[in-house]
Amino acid sequence: MVVAASIVVVAGAVAGVLAAFDDGGRASDEAGPPEVSASPRLAPLPAVPTPSAPATTASASPSPSPSARRTTTPTPSKPPKKREHRTAVAGRLYRHPDSQVLEWVRSHSGDPRHAVIASRIAEQPAAVWFADYAPDAVTARVAAVTSGGAALGRVPVVVPYAIPGRDCGGHSLGGAPGLDAYDAWIDRFAAGLGSGEVIVVLEPDSVAQAECLSAGERADRFASLARAGRVLKAANPRARVYFDAGHSGWNAPGKQAAWLKQAGAASPESSDGIFSNVSNFHTTADEVAYDRRVLDALGGPASLGAVIDTSRNGNGAPADGEWCDPAGRKLGRAPTLSTGEARIDAYLWVKLPGESDGCKGRPGTFTASYAYDLASS
Repeated sequence: MVVAASIVVVAGAVAGVLAAFDDGGRASDEAGPPEVSASPRLAPLPAVPTPSAPATTASASPSPSPSARRTTTPTPSKPPKKREHRTAVAGRLYRHPDSQVLEWVRSHSGDPRHAVIASRIAEQPAAVWFADYAPDAVTARVAAVTSGGAALGRVPVVVPYAIPGRDCGGHSLGGAPGLDAYDAWIDRFAAGLGSGEVIVVLEPDSVAQAECLSAGERADRFASLARAGRVLKAANPRARVYFDAGHSGWNAPGKQAAWLKQAGAASPESSDGIFSNVSNFHTTADEVAYDRRVLDALGGPASLGAVIDTSRNGNGAPADGEWCDPAGRKLGRAPTLSTGEARIDAYLWVKLPGESDGCKGRPGTFTASYAYDLASS
């Protein structure tokens, strides 16, 4: 199947009973989302396929679409401040204690794959996703993550993922019912950011996949994203907000930069730069080169940088462009805030290795066999 836009697999935020495999009981190979009350769990993470050519993605079913040009009063902005270039956030990354891989590790100490998965995946910090539209709960859930990081002196990575028209109505359709509702959701999300260092990976695919929107819908989405960046940074001046640059196998740098500029990514009031390769497999070297070209085309202050998802890119992208749990992949560089590369602020694990794209296990669930293959390759 030729796919021109990204597909983000989201299994949902509601914990459910996983069907058994052949043994008639709960499969030891697969872990479901953990039960969490006071703090959020890692939401299922996405898979972004390598497109053969940018094109409109057909929707499998209807999804909320951005509203017509709105008259919402924009968030007041402060006079721009001159900022010095920073190549990395200070400190160390935070590992949130509630995730599917940690649930599996705690429950399967006798599994022969346990040591490899525990040491090479479960001990690494990974992003925490907020993929369900739950306005009444989002502030407390975000605060649980950011306060947990602050208590340990670590930097959390959070991913707001509720843009209307998400995934162009594909596998991960959902999000807020409209852009006005999304704006209000972002206000509540921002209220949970606290005052410590935090990295925000803002809405994967929201810019790179915008081909499926009409010109008006695209302009409205980009206006909401620019507003979101301003709101997040105003709520916590130490928050670093990164915008969607797709990946090196997708849109040309100039095209991507033009859209990013419309979405506010060139403005230091909204943005600290861009992110790429979320849930994809392109090599770190390719992403570094691509991100620098996008940043050069984007313009803006020298403080703008990039963060790269390295969770599964150790062997690079498959030659055939397969995106759904392709064989022969392996873990990439460990998450770090010290890359040693100019304008590359961090290598992150935005997609938690072992959470399936839907081919080696249920979409969005942790599958031990897949995790072991990645970790032992």
